[in-house]
Amino acid sequence: MTTAPSPMLGVQGAMVALLRGDTALLAMVGAMRGATATPASTVYDYVPETAAYPFIVIGEAIETPDNRHGGFGRQTVPTLHVWDQYRGYARVLRVGTRVTELLDHQPLDVPGLSHVATRFEFSQTLTDPEPPGDIRHLVLRYRIVTEQH
Repeated sequence: MTTAPSPMLGVQGAMVALLRGDTALLAMVGAMRGATATPASTVYDYVPETAAYPFIVIGEAIETPDNRHGGFGRQTVPTLHVWDQYRGYARVLRVGTRVTELLDHQPLDVPGLSHVATRFEFSQTLTDPEPPGDIRHLVLRYRIVTEQH
């Protein structure tokens, strides 16, 4: 048996597809913007300068081995970021709640790997200190366990 390839890219792609495909999330973001939200304008791994708030960024990830006798597995711990230009945290927290509903304890289709579990780890609210100080940031982290078929 050969060592499994890193699942980071597959996990990222699976999360992007899941979040961009959720009509409830897109409707919520659209209502917050007062305009229609498209999948590509809601979830990013690279944010263009013209991005409209609120939006979600698939950010950094950590990967560690989670092998067992006779098999290869990985734990991938991606960090997601919800950004908004709004007074208060209510909107980022609503978006974060929906993201967690979609990911926590839910199956995830990771190409080439078997999904074992997805678990919510933590969230943290932050305020961008740069003037005018009206950018709110929610950090979300999940642990995704996969294994080689």
